[in-house]
Amino acid sequence: MRQVLADCSVSISELKKNPTALLNEAAGAPIAILNHNKPTAYLVPAETYEWLMDKIEDLELAIIVRERLQDKSEAVEVTLDDL
Repeated sequence: MRQVLADCSVSISELKKNPTALLNEAAGAPIAILNHNKPTAYLVPAETYEWLMDKIEDLELAIIVRERLQDKSEAVEVTLDDL
């Protein structure tokens, strides 16, 4: 059986009844959508999704910064006046 990665879970039929109420009850936390007691999807509020996308973008940028810090041979020295 697959692990459910949410504190709240509902069946697809429960989701169809009142999705807005489920989102309100979850208070920003993910909701596991189950089909035959197995997670098939996760539902998150728009604000939570946007926050996650920002974190992923920050992580991707941090990886680029670390990679570029390793290769200083292509670095160009500038002063604040040059900017």
